[in-house]
Amino acid sequence: MKRFIGGDQNRAVALWLFTCAVLVLAMVVVGGITRLTGSGLSITEWKPIMGALPPMNAADWNEAFEKYRAIPQYAQVNAGMSLAEFQGIFWWEWAHRLLGRLIGAAFALPFAVFLILRSIPRRLIIRCGVLLALGGLQGLIGWWMVSSGLSERVDVAPERLAVHLG
Repeated sequence: MKRFIGGDQNRAVALWLFTCAVLVLAMVVVGGITRLTGSGLSITEWKPIMGALPPMNAADWNEAFEKYRAIPQYAQVNAGMSLAEFQGIFWWEWAHRLLGRLIGAAFALPFAVFLILRSIPRRLIIRCGVLLALGGLQGLIGWWMVSSGLSERVDVAPERLAVHLG
């Protein structure tokens, strides 16, 4: 690690990058579980900020469930699903999206601080900026993929899934 970051003075930068890599690994695992459990379409809207909070009461849960019941996947694949069953798939998709937000914050905020403090080696500044942009783009692609399954399909468009998996 010392060779990569150029010495002990950049240990915080190395720890930050390693932490972000672990979070990305967690995202891949949770994303895989979300896909395998068929949970990806359970949240039918994209609210990058306000969507961080899950339904907080019975009325919120009923509203989220009604939105899910309005998409073809419910009618054709999960007809008769109970609210409790919906909550089971909802939590995986919510965790997946929350982890995406966490990764964005865990990368962007320290990146800004390290830039101000001039702690990032020059050779990493542009690379980290590109990683930040690609991370944001991945979130947009994820929503683009999910939106393909909300109107006529019962799953996401395979070509959009392939782009999202990159």
